Amino acid sequence: MEISVVIPTWNRVDLVRRALNSVLNQTLAPAEVIVVDDGSDDNTIERVARDFPEAVVLTQTNQGVSSARNRGIRIATGEWIALLDSDDEWLPGKLAAQAKLLSFRTNLDVCHTDELWIRDGRRVNPKQKHSKPEGWIFDSCLPLCCVSPSSILMRRSIFDKVGWFDETLPTCEDYDMWLRVFCEYEVGLVESPMLIKYGGHDDQLSRRYWGMDRFRVRALEKILQSGRLNQHQTQACIDTLDQKCNVLISGFEKRGKNREADQYREIKDKRYGTARKC
Repeated sequence: MEISVVIPTWNRVDLVRRALNSVLNQTLAPAEVIVVDDGSDDNTIERVARDFPEAVVLTQTNQGVSSARNRGIRIATGEWIALLDSDDEWLPGKLAAQAKLLSFRTNLDVCHTDELWIRDGRRVNPKQKHSKPEGWIFDSCLPLCCVSPSSILMRRSIFDKVGWFDETLPTCEDYDMWLRVFCEYEVGLVESPMLIKYGGHDDQLSRRYWGMDRFRVRALEKILQSGRLNQHQTQACIDTLDQKCNVLISGFEKRGKNREADQYREIKDKRYGTARKC
């Protein structure tokens, strides 16, 4: 199994070094490791190139995580793509466990793993809604992003079929991608935690943007317009869009932003009125 690892990073020189060490410590070595630096000014390029000669290091002007991921995926030569965010860390058996699962489940083209959470240096337990699903999980992907990019291993060909990470989304780009993937592909799960996700640092995208459901609504609109969904998936998607629009309408009204509230009323009440009748 030839695996290409793609790591996007921006101004995280110490964190990306931890991520890279976790890749090099894998019991199943990947075929290549690609680091895409998204315009850092903290000497990431120099440090990574010096300390990790095994890695292919690319640089670009700052264009966001989706652009960096896409660039790495496009040049990857492996049949399989493993993504790793620069602030996360793999446990040593991560790739080996996924390869073993896929060797038994030959019908699968994508799998992910359970994970551990560290917030501000302390272990925290995810809520039930964050439990990791397997099988046909499209419905589970609708409320929130239930698959961590850093846990994923998937065939390179899937991107050619469903498209790339949406570079117009400043966040929730993973939510958007998984809607497109999991409406068509079954997913396998390594039930043991194979990933450590670190949170609480100031540069997390989830801290920069109020009302994350704004971007999820955009993703839901996109998938509804794509023609990819069957009847059940369409209705489940519409129901979720309704719920998220209601939350946003309420939030905007509390802030006195009636114009923005009306925009989401239009999305909720008009755009998919015909589809609701199916």
